[in-house]
Amino acid sequence: MKRFIQLGALTTSMMVLAAGCGTASNATSATAGSTDNSTKGNKELVFYSAEGFDKDIAQAFEKKTGIKVKLVDDSTGPLLAKMQAEKSNPQWDVAWFDGPSSMQGLDNQDMLYKDYLPAGTDKYTDLGKKMFPKDHAYFPVTATAAGAIAYNTKLVKESELPKDWSDLLKTKYKNQIAMNNPSISGPTYSTVLGLMDLQGGIPQGQDFFTKFKANGLHVYDSNGPTLTNLSKGIVKYAIAQDSAIIDLINKKQPIKVIYPSSGVTTLTSNIAIDAKAPHLEEAKQFVDFVLSDEGLKVASSIDDGDANFESLIQGAPGKQGIRPDTVKWNEEDPIAGAQHENDIKTWFTQNIVQK
Repeated sequence: MKRFIQLGALTTSMMVLAAGCGTASNATSATAGSTDNSTKGNKELVFYSAEGFDKDIAQAFEKKTGIKVKLVDDSTGPLLAKMQAEKSNPQWDVAWFDGPSSMQGLDNQDMLYKDYLPAGTDKYTDLGKKMFPKDHAYFPVTATAAGAIAYNTKLVKESELPKDWSDLLKTKYKNQIAMNNPSISGPTYSTVLGLMDLQGGIPQGQDFFTKFKANGLHVYDSNGPTLTNLSKGIVKYAIAQDSAIIDLINKKQPIKVIYPSSGVTTLTSNIAIDAKAPHLEEAKQFVDFVLSDEGLKVASSIDDGDANFESLIQGAPGKQGIRPDTVKWNEEDPIAGAQHENDIKTWFTQNIVQK
């Protein structure tokens, strides 16, 4: 559950890189011991990822193919800044993170490889088909709710709960709510985009968040501090990716989740190959593995919040019954999201985070 930045100006990318220095990316080999077949030797690939199950996936792939995986694991923001800095001389082969709009932003810059169709794509669910770009530049893998409302059950009575997003502007919730920074947290940009859409557009959405800030909204970098402050009771409510909230519930934290009546934004995790991938054939094999039942079984079986996903592959392994059937799912438009990403994040940073 790691995440986001701006894809535009170099100054913004450098700002995020500087911010990420305290939590530098972890470049590691995912070597997992003996291999199952004879594809050994000098074959390798470089894997940039912001998914909680990335190391397990890399190890399983190494074991199956003998292809060495160099994993660079970090929040989405620093990863995207790194990818931008390497644009003319890419060092990565495969990238995997949450948020279709930011992946579409890379596609708009012709940074993604489009001449490949993995076998798993012929088994997409209806939602998977909707979120699969027509140019095949990236591949949806899993789905969660970009943002739901978590609350601390020790501090909040059932009668006090908000029913919809608009309720959060009421004075009785003043100084009680936290969320992540969309320039760092991948799911949070999708959440902000979805909330602006529910208000009727960007200007109306900016007005909503301006009022939200005036009502005492707290903004932290990512799920870690946001949900920690919720668990400690520093805030009573938190907006976060629902898979992370479900993880806390499963770990017996005093947390429950609310799915607002007007809906939550459907967040897909997406995997892509660099248009200039140094190890193209190995990258194709890796994407095939990720979209296979074998790969998704690895992802869904780990002890991490990112495993609490809805599968986009028909019949693939996944956790069942972890969300109410009554959840209203709103779709994100990645083309519009990519078009407005820089402006929305810049505005949010200047008017919500920094004030």
